[in-house]
Amino acid sequence: MDAEKLHEIWQTEDSFIDDFEATKNGMPAGEFRKISSSTRSIHFILKPTEDGVSDLDDVSPPWNLAPSLDLIPGRLTLHMYEDPLSNRFPQAYQSDPLAIRTLTKFRSIAASYADRFKYDVVIFDTSPSLGMLNKVIISTTDGFVIPCMPDMFSLYGIRNIGNALRMWKTQFDSLYTLLSKDKRNQFPAEYVRLLGYTIYNSKKYSSRNKWDLATAHYNYAMQIPPTITEFIGEQVRGKLTNEQLNEPIGGTAVMHTHNTLPNMAQKYHVPMWKVPSLKTLESDDVPTIFGNRTTYETTKDKYMFFAADLLARMQ
Repeated sequence: MDAEKLHEIWQTEDSFIDDFEATKNGMPAGEFRKISSSTRSIHFILKPTEDGVSDLDDVSPPWNLAPSLDLIPGRLTLHMYEDPLSNRFPQAYQSDPLAIRTLTKFRSIAASYADRFKYDVVIFDTSPSLGMLNKVIISTTDGFVIPCMPDMFSLYGIRNIGNALRMWKTQFDSLYTLLSKDKRNQFPAEYVRLLGYTIYNSKKYSSRNKWDLATAHYNYAMQIPPTITEFIGEQVRGKLTNEQLNEPIGGTAVMHTHNTLPNMAQKYHVPMWKVPSLKTLESDDVPTIFGNRTTYETTKDKYMFFAADLLARMQ
């Protein structure tokens, strides 16, 4: 999706983000149906719950990126949903319907879209924050992945997410004991589990070690599995085999830096492996891209290998 289309989507939604119900009631029903029946951002979809008004009758269509791959666009105003989450979380312990709806809305949206559009997998792309928004998103999904760089900051990030998960799980377990069966069924049957970790943007040095990493990167990378074992609880990581825990998802397939390839992919809004075959390349980019054509095109097999490993861990 290019920036112009995203801007068009956001611009149409601006008044709804300010006051959903007033904006909806202030326009003809046909005009609102036209808006809601086109691709909308995740915040627009969440807004009725945020404001405590009735949900939409139907789901807005996602934006199609490729066969069997769709997108619900994000929106920079999504942080506004964090306040209702914080305020209503304590009320969920009293089984307040709006509080339960607010906590489970991300999961129910995923379920609605999966049912309507026959998805096998729904992926939430979250920020690195451990605030209330990600607390609820992560805790009400089935699995999560820890993205790592081979450095000190990722090791401390694992510590932080591990400590947060321990606290979050205690809170949700306590909540679940107080809910009726119907309300409990709106949450996942089990707490979220770790699917593994990725290592990306690493400097490659062939034949230096088993992962072909620079020495400093390799030393940090080798500390990731024991750090996960120490700080991520057994109930969260318990379904990973030792082999899966000791190897990043996809092995070395997407581990090493792609240098400038992602920049070109973002510029032309296509996967890296499709860049060389584009008919719309700018003349200044052609020599560089064609000179690295094989490098671009081989990324497809690498990401297919990565995806296959990730899917295997979801079983």
